[in-house]
Amino acid sequence: MDDMELSELLHLVSRRLRHGWKNRLEPLGLSPGQARALRALVDAGRPLRMVQLADQLRIVPRSVTPVIDTLEETGLVRRQVDPANRRSTLVVITDAGREVYERAREARREAGHDLFAVLTDEQRDQLKELLGTVESQFG
Repeated sequence: MDDMELSELLHLVSRRLRHGWKNRLEPLGLSPGQARALRALVDAGRPLRMVQLADQLRIVPRSVTPVIDTLEETGLVRRQVDPANRRSTLVVITDAGREVYERAREARREAGHDLFAVLTDEQRDQLKELLGTVESQFG
């Protein structure tokens, strides 16, 4: 591992984290993309147009449609006509969607806890600070 590049190592660890999260989402009936959509709606604090949601998820608008279709079928979101622009559709998270989102958030937390359990509290704090420093450079 000594000759592994930092970026490659970070990629491998990130992949393990995503895999752990995905496994914890399965009992909730969610994919990572669906969980991200719920998170974007909760974080926005208001209904979003489909194009806004796609932008938040950094995907093309046509890719958000099947995600919302599935979430709507399971009662986690609903579509409504945008009163400000009748040609646009808003995506509204339901109470059930908020509840499932909280469970998905806990699943992500658990996946991270399990992955980083090999580190001491001090090492986790140090890693969090270092990654925060890198991330702050971009946004």
